[in-house]
Amino acid sequence: MKNNFIQRAVTGVLFVIVLVGCILYSPLSFGILFTIISALSVHEFAQLVSKSGEVSINKTITALGGAYLFLALMSFCTQQSVGARVFLPYLGLLLYMMITELYLKKKNPTGNWAYSMLSQLYVALPFALLNVLAFQNSSETGSVTYNPILPLSIFVFIWLSDTGAYCVGSLIGKNRLFERISPKKSWEGFFGGLAVVLGASQALAWYAPEVSWYNWLGLSATVVLFGTWG
Repeated sequence: MKNNFIQRAVTGVLFVIVLVGCILYSPLSFGILFTIISALSVHEFAQLVSKSGEVSINKTITALGGAYLFLALMSFCTQQSVGARVFLPYLGLLLYMMITELYLKKKNPTGNWAYSMLSQLYVALPFALLNVLAFQNSSETGSVTYNPILPLSIFVFIWLSDTGAYCVGSLIGKNRLFERISPKKSWEGFFGGLAVVLGASQALAWYAPEVSWYNWLGLSATVVLFGTWG
């Protein structure tokens, strides 16, 4: 158990260093990192759902779809001349995944297609939408600026929420939150994590005053709520 804890701790620290470093360093490093993360996350999702034996989805194609969606939305947010046509190849990929199920002799083609679509909606799309936070369009100059603080804040809020929920829940947690899904999570832990994140959001409001304090408050509460559901 001790070796497992050390391995998890070292892996976690390295992951945080890489994530924070790539987000802060440049738009290019941000794009490369999350293109890779999107592809690997969708691939893992496809692998997990295929283990049930009820469905069998194409891990490579869905992973490529996740990577392309991130890059397409990044191009759309940073290059106004590109336009919505950048999403046409992605639409073609979705159609390909649906049409091929008509010809492949698998036992559950509808389920395969449904889970393929879910991999894009549940995993790939949230990563792609980080671009909307990262790249800000100026209505006055028409230029696009990269703001790493907003996408980074999403991860900071999630980490703080998990840490606060764990600490508070371990101390006073009694009322179970999602016993069927995660037996050890508690309502006390949820509200403890929420309190920590709301406090941290006001520290960020002082550090990044270009976003109002109440917007930081709303963003942090949204992250905690949907992060818990997620």
